[in-house]
Amino acid sequence: MNGRQRILAALAGEQPDRIPVMLHNFMMAAREAGFTMRRFREDPQAIARSFILAVEKYDYDGVVVDVDTVTLAGAAGVPLEFPEDAPARVSGARLRSLEEVAELEPVDVGRHWQAQVWLEATALLKRHFAGEVFVRGNCDQAPFSLAGMMRGLENWMLDLSAPDSEEPAHRLLAYCADVSEQFIRLMAETGADMVSNGDSLAGPELISPQLYREFALPYQKRLVECAHRLGKPYGLHICGKTDRILKDMVSTGADALELDYKTDVRLARESLHGRATFIGNLDPSGVLALGTPQLVAQQTRRLLAVFAGEPRFILNAGCAIPAGTPPENLRAMIAAARACQADRSDREAQLS
Repeated sequence: MNGRQRILAALAGEQPDRIPVMLHNFMMAAREAGFTMRRFREDPQAIARSFILAVEKYDYDGVVVDVDTVTLAGAAGVPLEFPEDAPARVSGARLRSLEEVAELEPVDVGRHWQAQVWLEATALLKRHFAGEVFVRGNCDQAPFSLAGMMRGLENWMLDLSAPDSEEPAHRLLAYCADVSEQFIRLMAETGADMVSNGDSLAGPELISPQLYREFALPYQKRLVECAHRLGKPYGLHICGKTDRILKDMVSTGADALELDYKTDVRLARESLHGRATFIGNLDPSGVLALGTPQLVAQQTRRLLAVFAGEPRFILNAGCAIPAGTPPENLRAMIAAARACQADRSDREAQLS
C-alpha cells in the first residue's frame, strides 16, 4: 500500500498494511522549508514545497493542507492581523450586535485571496503526489467558531446565554454555514482526498454540551452532508477535552474525528468503534515539541496499545504541531509506529 491507500483503508474500516500517519504540521513544515508564515500564507508554491519536503524528510502517509484558522473570517470581513512569522489572527469583531446579521452581504469565498492561495496549493500537491500520498484539504473553521470570530469570543458567549438571542444566533450560524460550505465545495474541486474543518470554540471547555447540541452540532452535520454529497470523506476537529460530547460528534456522520490529547483515548475508542476513524492524539506541545525522543516513543506506544487491532486509526498529534518541534521527535513518533506494526506482524506470522 502507498500512503493514500493506507489512509483510505483506515477511513473505510479496513486494516492497512501498517499504521498510517497523517501530520498536522503546517507551521513546522514551513519553518523547515525556510519560509516565514507570511511567505507561506501568500504563496501556494511555498505551501506545496513545504509539504513536499516534509514528506520526503519524514516518510509519512498524508498531509493536512492548512494555513491558519481565520481565512474564512477574513473572507467574511473580520479584521485580521498578519504577523511575519506566525499564523494570521483575528484583531477585532465584525459585528457589534446580532441584529447586524440582517445587514451582512453574501460572501464569495472563491474570490478571497487567502482562500485562493489555500486552494491552489492543494491542487499543486494533488498533482505532485499523483495518488501516492493522501491530501486532506482542511477548510478552516466550522460555523460555530466562525460565528464566534465575527462577534468576538466574549460577545458570542454572552449571546448564547441571552434568552432573546436564540433566533438571531441561528441566523448568524446559517450565514456562517453557507461560508463554510462554499470552501468545502471549492476544496473538493481541487481533487483533495478528504475535507475537514476545525470547530475550536465548540468544545466543553468553552460551552456546555447542551449549548453544543443546540448551536454547533446541527451546523457540523450540514458540513458533513455537504462533503458527502460531493463524494468526499469528512473530518472534524474540536480542541480540548471532548469526552462529554464524543457521542454527539460521532452523530454528525463525520468519517473521522481528530481529537485533542486531553480526550480520554479509551473512551474515544469505545465511542468511535465501527462508526468513525480516530485521528490523533499525541500532545503537540508537551510531548512532541518539548519532550525527548524517548518520551515521544513511549507516549506513541501507549496510544497505539489502546488502539491495537482497531483499523479505524490514523496517528497524528492532537492539534497543530508547533513550528519549533525537534525533527528527532517527529522521527521518534513515526519510528515507534513502524516498530509497533513490525512487532504485530511478527506475532501474527508466528501464530499462522
